[in-house]
This record gives sequence, structure tokens and C-alpha cells, in this order.
Amino acid sequence: MFFFTGYTFTSVLVFLGLTAALIGLNEVTRRFKWAGIGMYVIIPVIATFFIWPKTAGGNVGGTWFAWVKTYSALAGVIGFMLLRYIPKLQKNKFMLTYPALILAVNILEAVYADLECLPKTGQIEAGLQMIGGPWNVINAIAGILNIITITGWLGIQIGKTKSQDMVWADQLWFWIIAYDLWNLSYCYNCISNRSFYAGFLLLVSCTAAEFLIRRGAWLQHRAQTLALWAMFSLTVDYSAAEEYFAITSTQSDLPKLLLSVAALAFNIGVLVYEARIIRQTKRNPLKEAIYTELGAYKKNLEANGL
Repeated sequence: MFFFTGYTFTSVLVFLGLTAALIGLNEVTRRFKWAGIGMYVIIPVIATFFIWPKTAGGNVGGTWFAWVKTYSALAGVIGFMLLRYIPKLQKNKFMLTYPALILAVNILEAVYADLECLPKTGQIEAGLQMIGGPWNVINAIAGILNIITITGWLGIQIGKTKSQDMVWADQLWFWIIAYDLWNLSYCYNCISNRSFYAGFLLLVSCTAAEFLIRRGAWLQHRAQTLALWAMFSLTVDYSAAEEYFAITSTQSDLPKLLLSVAALAFNIGVLVYEARIIRQTKRNPLKEAIYTELGAYKKNLEANGL
């Protein structure tokens, strides 16, 4: 295969099962407040002191990024829960800015990690083979553009459905695809051995949740599925279970380059389109939603009773 290899009946079955599990757990913790508190607050506190110090180290758990990603994802989920469940915070400009801030910080963490791969070419770190190249720089630029094109966070609302989802209506499909391409490229560049699971699997889970289950809540889906997987990764050295997690990167240069170029091209396209909309509408992306005339924006609101 071009991007990944190691497909077996068992590994594909595990992939499908994990996808279903992530989507299912995201749904349960999205719909029920106490399930969310238990999963994203109580369990991480217990694991921090009694589980992860003993289990983290193998797989990607031995890297600084794995720990930072776990707690930054949890910080995002908990912040979003506060916004969803405490009405007085829903008009607070800082709390409305928080989702965009935590998203930008998470992207910057990965941009730094991408560039960090360059001088580590040929090294093995926490079981991950590092192969640096121009793709790291290209994708880092794509990540910066992905941050620049974040818009409409002050227009975040809480859905009027029973699940009270955090609705970011201005975060539309084209930005999500740009993010997915950038993130998959980052994972393929920096955690190639496990990029099928930590990259492709996670992106499929949150993107499916957005387009097939609850529109307009992509960042909430992303934060929750990322937090779930990050906690799993610190708990289980799944790289050792090769029979079940056999799908891995081909470690070839050309796929890395093509993914990074695709990520950069798509993010440039989003930037150009955003600039065009801003020029036409005179809207300020730092203060208001800018895509309000688009059908996708309106569907995001309608799906959440807004």
C-alpha cells in the first residue's frame, strides 16, 4: 500500500471496533453530563496518580508530546463542559474565546513537534522512527495557516437540544477538511509507526460524529475523541500488541511529501476564500462569524435548535 501497510483481517476489525467505540463513548459523554464528568475529570485524576506513572513509557507515552496532548485535550473538554453547563459563562467573552485558544495551542504544539523531527532524523524515540525532511516545514506552514483561518468563536452558542452541545457554526466543512489533512500529515511525519491509529482513526471518528450525528459541534467531538484516545495511549502500550494494531506507515518519503503539500494547498485555499468573504462582507473574523450566509452555517444552527 502507498500510505499504510500491515492490513490483516484482525487489524481491520480492530480499527472498525475502535472507531465505533470512540464514536459511541463520545456520544455517551456528550449526551449525559455525569458520564462526561466521570470520564474526563474523575478517571484522569485517578489515572494521573495511580495508573499512568506505571503504564506510560512504551508506545508514544514516553514522549513529552503524549503527556502534553493528553492534558491539553482534557483541558479543552473540561472548558467546553463549563461553557455548556454554566449559563452565565455563555456570554463571557473569555470563555467564548477559550475554544479557539485551546485549539490554536494544540495546533501549535503539533507544529513545534513537526519541526522538532528535522534534527532527529534516523533516531528512534519511544519506539517511533523519526524521518525528517521538507515535509515537516511544509506541514508546519499549513498548521500556522490553519490557525490563521480560525473564525467566528465569539459566535459560539449552546445548542437547545438535550445534549446542550457547544455549537461553533462558523467552523465549516472546508476548514475541518483543511485541519484533517494538516493533522494527518503531522501524525504521518512525527508518529509514523502509529499514525494510522493516532491520526487517521481519530480523524475519522470526530469527522463522522460531526457530519453524521451532530453538526456544528466538531471541536467538541474532536476534543472528546482525542482525550479518550490520549488516555488510552498512556494506559495501554498498544504498539506491543502487533497482532491487533498491525497497520503502520510505509515510512516512505513520497507519501509524507504529498500529504504535506495537500495540507498546505488546502489551507491556502481556505485562507484565500476567507479573505474573499471578508472583503465582500467587511466582517471582522476576530469579532464575529463571517460565513453566516452559507447554507452549511445555517444547517449547523438548525441541527441544534438555534
